[in-house]
Order: sequence, then structure tokens, then C-alpha cells
Amino acid sequence: MAMPKTPVIAVDALLVDPAHGVLLIRRANPPFQGRWALPGGFVEVGETCEAACVREAREETGLEVEPVELVGVYSTPDRDPRGHTISPVYLCRVVSGVARGGDDASEARWFSDLAGVELAFDHAAVLADAFFRPAPTRI
Repeated sequence: MAMPKTPVIAVDALLVDPAHGVLLIRRANPPFQGRWALPGGFVEVGETCEAACVREAREETGLEVEPVELVGVYSTPDRDPRGHTISPVYLCRVVSGVARGGDDASEARWFSDLAGVELAFDHAAVLADAFFRPAPTRI
């Protein structure tokens, strides 16, 4: 039996600091080269989404992070021009390190104000969800 063609999985890390704001990376490569994005990338075979989030944050920002909460799962088929990509986004706590661009991020910077910042992918919607979502409903 042939394997079905399915979406790929990526992860994004939402890093928020009360004194500095939100950490974003400037994309060094297409798509959206030069725009700002949440640190993240593709999940590797044999890796959990949480482990991929920690790895990608380290590679792109130099920070050691710990996922603390799932913000949401983003799956709109056209959210990435390379193809259908599903991304869980995790709110993460910074454990150690100093933010700097690395891997496919030319820069990492804290933003206390996102007015006028050109964001990649659907990250404006992700940030809106993260900061303006209602409290979770318990069953």
C-alpha cells in the first residue's frame, strides 16, 4: 500500500519576557526572507514536537527554552507557500542563554511593540491568538 501524501509538521516557539516583549527572528531564507517570525522549523523523524521546539529555538536564537503551554495548532493549508504545513505553537520559558540569530535566522530580537513589524507566515494571527485568547474552558 502506498503512503498517503500528508502535510508536513513544523513547530514554533513563543518566547515572551515582561521586560523585553516577544522574541522574533529575521528569516535569512525564503519564503519570507527578511521578515520577522517566531523561532521554529520542521519536526525531524523520531522527534517529538516539544523536542523539535526546544531544538529549533536553540538553533535559531541561542536560547535554551522549555515549552510550558500549547498556544494552538495552525493548519490552514496555504499558511506556508512551500506546501501544507501544520504547526503546533508552544509558549516557552527561557532557561538560559543570550538571544542571537543562528542557523537560518539572520537576527534574533526582542520586540516590545510590534507596530509596523512585517511578520512571516500567519504569525500575526498566532500572536493575536496568544495575547487575546479567552481563558480555557474546562469540561
